[in-house]
Amino acid sequence: MAAAEQSITIHEPLVGNSNNNNNHYPYSDGPNDAVLKKHLAKLETFLRIFGFCQYSFFSGLLSWLAYLVIAILLPLWTLYYAYCSNCEQYQIRTFELQIFASQALVAGISLLCISHNLRKHGIRKLLFVDRYHGMAQFTPQYLEKFKGFYRSLVTWVVVGFLLKAAREVVRAIYLHDELWWWSVAVLVVSLVSWTYSTILFLSGTALFNLVGNLQIIHFENYGKLLERDMDVSVYIEEHMRLTHYLSKISHRFRIFLLLEFLVVSASQFVALLQTTGNKGIINFLNGGDFLVLSIVELVGIVLCLNAAAKISHRAQAIGSVASRWHMLVTANSSDVSASFMSNGGNPDPLNTVGSLTVNYSESDLESTSDFIPLPATVQLTSQMTSFHKRQAFVTYVQSNTGGFSIFGWIIDRMLINTIFFIELSLVFFVLGKTITFTTR
Repeated sequence: MAAAEQSITIHEPLVGNSNNNNNHYPYSDGPNDAVLKKHLAKLETFLRIFGFCQYSFFSGLLSWLAYLVIAILLPLWTLYYAYCSNCEQYQIRTFELQIFASQALVAGISLLCISHNLRKHGIRKLLFVDRYHGMAQFTPQYLEKFKGFYRSLVTWVVVGFLLKAAREVVRAIYLHDELWWWSVAVLVVSLVSWTYSTILFLSGTALFNLVGNLQIIHFENYGKLLERDMDVSVYIEEHMRLTHYLSKISHRFRIFLLLEFLVVSASQFVALLQTTGNKGIINFLNGGDFLVLSIVELVGIVLCLNAAAKISHRAQAIGSVASRWHMLVTANSSDVSASFMSNGGNPDPLNTVGSLTVNYSESDLESTSDFIPLPATVQLTSQMTSFHKRQAFVTYVQSNTGGFSIFGWIIDRMLINTIFFIELSLVFFVLGKTITFTTR
């Protein structure tokens, strides 16, 4: 038991200065760590290709220049100069102005927030992949989550690309220019610009989903940790580490989620207002991009909310897991009544209960680069029975459930239901202002 406890309570620093080469990982944990390094390097290469890894002034300038040209200038060119003369008849230009603004905003927010986090923390710290939890144990699960990241990203990009290509082909057929090569050039430019913006947006949301899924692995493993015969302080320390990481994730991604959600909500209401308030004919030719935009943006938001809600529910479920563990251990032990009587019916409390709590305010999260473990001087009193130690631990866990939060609002099923009904009310409000029925 002592050896197992020592393996858990050893603390090594995480990756150092993130401004250094982020491909250098100073730890070696055998073949599993080598495999993990390889997949982290692949993920970093993928993010670097699309401009998220802005580790230097030159790379940042190149990334934003590419965003300016591909995500902004090319769509504006196709919108104002490349379309045919009779496009106004189908109101395509009116609709696509809002679509262009929404695509550029969500892609820009994703590029800005993710590149900032990568530049400040590096890929390994951003994903919270450290040696503390043991690479040999979790590497297979990590790799499965990496595969899920690529799988979800490729799936939805391909689905959206097919819909977008179908719409552009229909546009080229019905509104083609006298020069066929000009219509083909417009089609290719539109697809390239849309694909780039979509990958930027979905990469940011899928990366947050990956961060959440990696942490869920450790929350789900916490129940297995309780099965080991260890001191209660070990369980408290591990729980403090998990909640500390969760607080850091909330701090780093709260602006990203908040801005993306507001922009997506606004774009959906504008699309609803434009289509329902329009007096002309809405078809796949002029309203098809609204369909593609809605699918892509809703998929991105669902990926974020799904990961945030799953983290919150795993964190809140630890209280019930700890209570069940306490009940099972108590039912199989016989030291409670004897110890209680030997203490005269007054069990001793923790001598240093005040020092067991590590509080982090929202502004202090980023100033503390690493987790601060329990001080070595903090020990549970020897006069205290195992029952009362476990009882104190369960009380602590139930009082510190935590979860992914945005400025104090924990994202769970209750908050998602609230958001859904607020959005539904706004939808009905828009429909009430745009759709009218006349009766004689």
